[in-house]
Amino acid sequence: MKTLIVTADDFGLSVPVNEAVEEAHRRGILTAASLMVTAPAAADAVERARRLSTLGVGLHLALVDGRPALPAEQLPDLVGRDGRFLRDPVRVGVKLFFLRPVQQQAEVEVRAQLERFLATGLPLDHVDGHHHFHQHPVIVDLLIKLAPEYGIKAVRVPSEPPLVSWRAQREGLLRRCRGWLFAANRLRTMRRRLRRAGILCNDHIFGLYDSGRMTSARIVRFLDHLPDGVTELYCHPATRRWPADADHLPDSYLCTEEFIALADPERRAQLESLGVRRVAFRGLTA
Repeated sequence: MKTLIVTADDFGLSVPVNEAVEEAHRRGILTAASLMVTAPAAADAVERARRLSTLGVGLHLALVDGRPALPAEQLPDLVGRDGRFLRDPVRVGVKLFFLRPVQQQAEVEVRAQLERFLATGLPLDHVDGHHHFHQHPVIVDLLIKLAPEYGIKAVRVPSEPPLVSWRAQREGLLRRCRGWLFAANRLRTMRRRLRRAGILCNDHIFGLYDSGRMTSARIVRFLDHLPDGVTELYCHPATRRWPADADHLPDSYLCTEEFIALADPERRAQLESLGVRRVAFRGLTA
């Protein structure tokens, strides 16, 4: 059986992103959104989500390249002089792996973001990470530890099958295989540990190697090549560009084209014709 979760990342980053989430859920195929609780338009995102009872809203955990929930002085190894998280995930990841003080700072910040999410009153559909940083082994351990306390029932595993992905898009075979080989063992371990802890996760994901370019043509091809099991397709939609500041999508991202693709009612018809079950993460228990 083929089950599909369609997620918008960076919910709360800006009003255009929030508009895209709402419209793509109402009219199109979007089933879930990942909320950045510290982003500038988070309050607007929460208000929209409260009107969308069928939208699964999860926590888009930010530990790199974003705003912290806690004061910067409590996170000296994670935050730069500008008060934002450091932008280099490799540098942060190495420190997080080896240094206990950094691990302690990460835990209090993760707790703070979870607390802020729960304060919205929205059910926690899932947890994932900005730049997929939640796949770091220390963060995986932490999410498993905190799952009973905060009701974490599902976590994204960012593992895209390279050959299926290439057959769909017919480009970037070396890039897709190289990326998969680099992370394959870590992600297999991540999935195994989550499932042992009783935490739900996807079997596959699409969008990892085409991030910011999930246009209608690409989405159509991915939908035609969905493997059996649970697949998550994630995008970065926005109704329009907004004035550049620290909180924006990369200039190369085709965010408006992604919105058009997700909001297209024809994609719903395509999924129905393929017999694909479309759910949020919470629907995996059904």
